[in-house]
Amino acid sequence: MHKEIEGRALRAIEEKAFPGCVVGTVKANGERDVWSFGTLIYESGEKVREDTIYDLASITKSIPTASLALSFIEGGRLKLEDPVLKYIPELHNDFGATIEDLLCYRVRGTRLSTLRYKTFEEIRTHVFEHGFDGPPGERHYTNLPAYILGVIVERIGNASLAKQAHDRFFEPLHMSRTTFFPSTSDCAPTEIDERGVVQGLPHDESAYVFAKERRAVGHAGLFSTVPDLLNFLESLLKGEYSYVADGAQKGLGWQLRDQMEMGKRASPQAFGKTGFTGTSIVVDMGAGLGFVILSNRTYPTRPKDMSAINEFRADIADIIIS
Repeated sequence: MHKEIEGRALRAIEEKAFPGCVVGTVKANGERDVWSFGTLIYESGEKVREDTIYDLASITKSIPTASLALSFIEGGRLKLEDPVLKYIPELHNDFGATIEDLLCYRVRGTRLSTLRYKTFEEIRTHVFEHGFDGPPGERHYTNLPAYILGVIVERIGNASLAKQAHDRFFEPLHMSRTTFFPSTSDCAPTEIDERGVVQGLPHDESAYVFAKERRAVGHAGLFSTVPDLLNFLESLLKGEYSYVADGAQKGLGWQLRDQMEMGKRASPQAFGKTGFTGTSIVVDMGAGLGFVILSNRTYPTRPKDMSAINEFRADIADIIIS
């Protein structure tokens, strides 16, 4: 398997899908492998390490945001049928949306990236005053539901998202290099744009505004390593945090079996999450394994589409789940 993964990763680097990546697998018995390939940037000789820290982007929506929400549901402090307005009474145009609607991405509203030139207070105020565009409907994936869910998690837990994630998951699972606020020098850069070199702060434009003020949000901004994330996936495979796996397999805050992410061989019990920066995690409860791919595909500039990274994700999944 190592040779197949190495060959596919080196081809992706040659094709400029990303300058480097880390791939890791884990089984329920704790058996794991981690491989690193390439460099942090194309013009650099600094090699990617197994513990290189990457910007997880939208994986944040699942770890920790949805997982924390599912923990409150398990503990009876939150219900799927609860109206959003119960926890954010200042929200306008709520249209009766529920916690389940947030977890299933059934509501639409302002694209948060369009608010990137505002302060974090202005972003929050805009979201609460605008609310949703209409009643909950079909699944439509955007950042807004996870942002609002993050606010609700903070209010229920009476602590920041970062602290709750650390206390509930990261510290018990020895995820010591997982944080919303990493040291810049420890991180792979994600892009060069009007902000300069984006490194150690979220690539996501709105999460970037919050992180500059040391504030975590629910839709993006977490940084981690492959070994740390394998710790989380291993715990799910072992039956720990069963409420997370149970909710994920119902599509609550996680993606269900998707060939673009999980290849052709994943079982019906597979779930995971992708991140725009070139990251992905998959747990296949049926196959008894999980795997992680971390890369900085958006460096130095974001590609025109997702085709290269999605082909890589699917190919790696098919190699691992064989």
